[in-house]
Amino acid sequence: MSKSTNFSGQPIFSQLLNFIDKSEVKKIGKQSGGERYIKKFSTYNHLIVLLFIAFEGYSSIRETILGLLANAHKLSHLGINYLVKRSTLSEANQRRASSIFGQIYMSVYRQHAASLTDSRLSDSDLKRLYIMDSSTVSLFKDILKGVGRNPKEGRKKGGIKAHTIIKASENVPCLVRYSEAARHDRMFLEEAFYLSPGSIITFDKGYVDYAKYEEFTQREIYYVTRLKENALYKARQEYDIPDETDDGVLKDEEIILAYGNNKKKEHRARRIAYWDSKNERLFEFVTNNFEISAEKIALIYKKRWQIELLFKQLKQNFPLKYFLGDNANVIESQIWVAMLANLIITLLRSKVKRKWAFSNLVSIIRQQLMNYINVYKFLEDPEKSWLAVIKEKDKKYENTLFPQF
Repeated sequence: MSKSTNFSGQPIFSQLLNFIDKSEVKKIGKQSGGERYIKKFSTYNHLIVLLFIAFEGYSSIRETILGLLANAHKLSHLGINYLVKRSTLSEANQRRASSIFGQIYMSVYRQHAASLTDSRLSDSDLKRLYIMDSSTVSLFKDILKGVGRNPKEGRKKGGIKAHTIIKASENVPCLVRYSEAARHDRMFLEEAFYLSPGSIITFDKGYVDYAKYEEFTQREIYYVTRLKENALYKARQEYDIPDETDDGVLKDEEIILAYGNNKKKEHRARRIAYWDSKNERLFEFVTNNFEISAEKIALIYKKRWQIELLFKQLKQNFPLKYFLGDNANVIESQIWVAMLANLIITLLRSKVKRKWAFSNLVSIIRQQLMNYINVYKFLEDPEKSWLAVIKEKDKKYENTLFPQF
């Protein structure tokens, strides 16, 4: 059994950590002040503990320490040479800046970005497509200002909002900004200005800002979004709809959107009316791209649902309901590390030929995290390790007159 290639000299957790460059983590920690006044609990050790929490689904510091104690003899494989105390972990969560974990996430993302690209996405327009949206995490305390009115009875809960941009071809965040939940989405529209000319970004109608739309045009960045029901515009020119176009395209026209003081400034845009026969619903899309076909504009906006599925995946597999502290820094740190855990599982999934549902993969990792199993061979053929044990036992007794079972 020990000779089987399905078993490893390293726990699964240790194998997952190979996606992270330890020297880069140390460099980030040192340059960002994460090692200042620290004796033992380094940035790398802190990262490992927070990842341990994310993978195991722990909800408190006490639970975390007990989990580490249960695996104390295996911690050396993870690069941890001592067991952190509850007070030390609690203090580190408050003092070590969450931006450090954000830099670590981006470092791992940039290092492995090539492995994330979906080769099936052959369309050149979709390859340069980015998706922007936000997701709110409700907090039990009013640490950050939540959304909605103050309740008549009881206290209002706080909330933190993660404003996220993903590449459609990668399906993991390539830019994340945090704010209190009450802050409007359109305040973060300018975060997309870093995109290279020719890029396409799609977002929902919560990001309405005609001045920013005009700046997109000036920067040669294309946007695709929906027109609000109460939007005022002037129709300028209606385009002919080719015969081969999808029957759902009802209208394709050039419009002018007014903005600024006294509505004196104008933004030239394109409005597309599209009837979704499947859901029996009318959509009005607006874009500054006049070259892409109307039906492809509808397809680009449909791809926006991809980021909604990503948020659902994060919240289902790495529940962010309970945090290790009651300040914004520790909350942001845990969200960054949950995103890093999601990225690591995504990278693992991309390297395994056998198709796995993401939630099933997370469940297996969670159950076997500290076991000495070759994670790649196991995921390629989970039954093979058991069959190898049976074969070895049969071979042991093949020349025996009275085999023992």
